Amino acid sequence: MNVSFHYKGQPDSKGHFGPYGGMYVPETLMMPLLELTREYARAKRDPSFRRELDYYLADYVGRPTPLYLAERLTRELGGARIYLKREDLLHTGAHKINNAMGQILLARRMGKKRIIAETGAGQHGVATATVAAMFGLECVIYMGAVDAERQSLNVYRMQLLGAEVRRVTAGQQTLKEAISEAMRDWVTNVRTTHYILGSALGSHPYPMMVRDFHSVIGREARAQILKKEKRLPHLLTACVGGGSNAIGLFHPFLKDRKVRMVGVEAGGRGIRRGQHAARFKGGSLGVLQGTRTYVLQDADGQIELTHSVSAGLDYAAIGPEHSLLRDMGRTEYTYATDSEALSAFRRLGELEGIIPALESAHAIAYVIKQAPKMKKSEIILVNLSGRGDKDVMEASKHLKLPSSKGA
Repeated sequence: MNVSFHYKGQPDSKGHFGPYGGMYVPETLMMPLLELTREYARAKRDPSFRRELDYYLADYVGRPTPLYLAERLTRELGGARIYLKREDLLHTGAHKINNAMGQILLARRMGKKRIIAETGAGQHGVATATVAAMFGLECVIYMGAVDAERQSLNVYRMQLLGAEVRRVTAGQQTLKEAISEAMRDWVTNVRTTHYILGSALGSHPYPMMVRDFHSVIGREARAQILKKEKRLPHLLTACVGGGSNAIGLFHPFLKDRKVRMVGVEAGGRGIRRGQHAARFKGGSLGVLQGTRTYVLQDADGQIELTHSVSAGLDYAAIGPEHSLLRDMGRTEYTYATDSEALSAFRRLGELEGIIPALESAHAIAYVIKQAPKMKKSEIILVNLSGRGDKDVMEASKHLKLPSSKGA
């Protein structure tokens, strides 16, 4: 689809990325959202905020992350050179802490004493609990009961960090319901509470703000690949749930027109109603939880059930900026099924000694199919957004490993 909106890399003043985005929230949330928008605008102009954030990202979070040439995977596939942006090496094990750190500093500027968040795979919940503990703030994490069961390790990590984890038993008991409960909490406690939303979705200013905090991924990767290869990659790829790790990688490359960008959604058990979370394969334009974007919904606008082996990709909507970039033809989107992601999860471990998060394994699955089709002189750069410790027990239900033998 061609769009007439002239995109300059930022939403308009009301948070619209062309026809997408906006502020579709109850009236009671308009004031805290406008307060957050103003404070974020001030913080971006404040050199002391940038210095403080850079300090914590370096000395506490562990930036910059390495850009690693996956030599064995490259040889095995026989095509393009494959680089991994190692966000899995960050403190807490995923890219999520980039945004959590930025938002906790904003919350402190606004004098908030209580932090809430939602989480699906648990990594955003762990990141939020971590920064809340670091600054001594009360923390409540909402998590769907189904996700809490399959991500029990992360539930315990959040509790060890002093956070209260509230299991949500409504609806499908996954990420969508967790976000709804967090928004209800925020409506009730807006004076004291800041909501650290975990992805590049929801109402303005979150899609813009979360993208900005994660753009450090793309800025680093761009400088690193130029240093290592003296040229830009031919292909960038990342998994896409709400879309934070993907937009963080893609955004600093948007003006590099020769760099192809592909986001990988969750194909689940296949593109059938209720069996996947690939919004661009089965979705349509709609409004969900504060934003206008592509949504998996029926003809009456009711949100459809979703499924993914990965809790972090199991969501019915995608971030609004992704929707615009797709319409413009600047980014492309495909999907990987559960079985493909599980195979990639195992293969990266066996070939590179790196166990990826199941979310990240969707991007690796795409690389496994795409790299052999490319020239050996070409370069793929994939965002390895998280590590797979949290997913080992879930993966063990699906993967048959060789039995141990005695000496």
